[in-house]
Amino acid sequence: MADVISAKRSLYDDEHELLRETVRAFVDKHAAPHAERWRAEGKADRRLFEEAARAGILGFNIPEQYGGGGVTDFRFNAVIGEEFSRHPVSDGLAGVALSSDIVVPYFTDLTNDEQKARWLPGIAAGELIVAVAMTEPGTGSDLAGISTAAVRDGDDYVVNGSKVFISNGQNADLVVTAVRTGPDRHGGISLLVVEADRPGFSRGRNLEKIGLHAQDTSELFFQDVRVPAADLLGEEGSGFQALMRNLPQERISIAANAVASIEGVLERTLEYVKERKAFGKPIGSFQNTRFELAEMVTTARVGRAYLDDLLARHTRGELTAVDAAAAKFWATEQYVAVVGRCLQLHGAYGYMKESGIERDLRDAVGSTIYSGTSEIQRVILARLLGL
Repeated sequence: MADVISAKRSLYDDEHELLRETVRAFVDKHAAPHAERWRAEGKADRRLFEEAARAGILGFNIPEQYGGGGVTDFRFNAVIGEEFSRHPVSDGLAGVALSSDIVVPYFTDLTNDEQKARWLPGIAAGELIVAVAMTEPGTGSDLAGISTAAVRDGDDYVVNGSKVFISNGQNADLVVTAVRTGPDRHGGISLLVVEADRPGFSRGRNLEKIGLHAQDTSELFFQDVRVPAADLLGEEGSGFQALMRNLPQERISIAANAVASIEGVLERTLEYVKERKAFGKPIGSFQNTRFELAEMVTTARVGRAYLDDLLARHTRGELTAVDAAAAKFWATEQYVAVVGRCLQLHGAYGYMKESGIERDLRDAVGSTIYSGTSEIQRVILARLLGL
């Protein structure tokens, strides 16, 4: 069915496709059977990360000497993200993908040898779950406006403040935390790794969301948390630049996953319209259904060609922040639009929770918001236009 939705691709070679088979088997065995329980509990089991590590699909980009895959080809990450996103249980798998694509680069690119030896083996084994904490209650898109403070006191920093909307927040053992270490709006931001067992660190609510119910999203609080200066990532004051460097990969990953999600929704909808009958024949035989699906499949194919080109550029180190921003808002908004149209094809059944398509719609909406709203992505692109 996937070959019908998506045209033949040239981005991947045989090794990538072998990994795809491994990921599909992993999802069917370790995620699908637990999906409903995870949604009810508001988070995936911690052992999912350990199973992902054993299957070789967590920490793909961690050096082999620390137990990782030692692979810097982002196309392998993209394969994992696609297969996670295409499956209806994608919300439960989101934490694993977030770890590899978004958080692990902070630990591989900004750490010194001592920090690598201390943290990377546990991350690669799925024993240490990671998160990145940027957003604060009063500063959503304005990252430079954060106020969580880290004041140097001898060999420690003393951290006070709070974060919100933090993915993996309930499960995380290590939190890459954006803190203010100086008054300069951009140059006063640093990154500290806060270990979750430090006195004064606490987790607030596992926030209730419209969708993505199996992905834990939390408030985090820091009250006189003493963090060793040895847990600073990079130089003091370099945090804002580090966050900006990682955002293009974060956004291209979200965009690529949105296109894979579109393909998964279309596959399931195509099966539905072939089986569901009205007026004595399959609804897929009606002209409106045929035209709707033809148009949406074309959207998926265009999106796939677009994202494959950008993924190839990213693999060569040529992806720009503007490329990633444009792809992120276009792909995620197409995702929302396609799922809405597919729900219409399901009729009243689409409005019922048992159908699954209503959950797809709720999950899709979040993709236009996290990692920068569509409006923020448009601002980035508008700057290129001199506006």
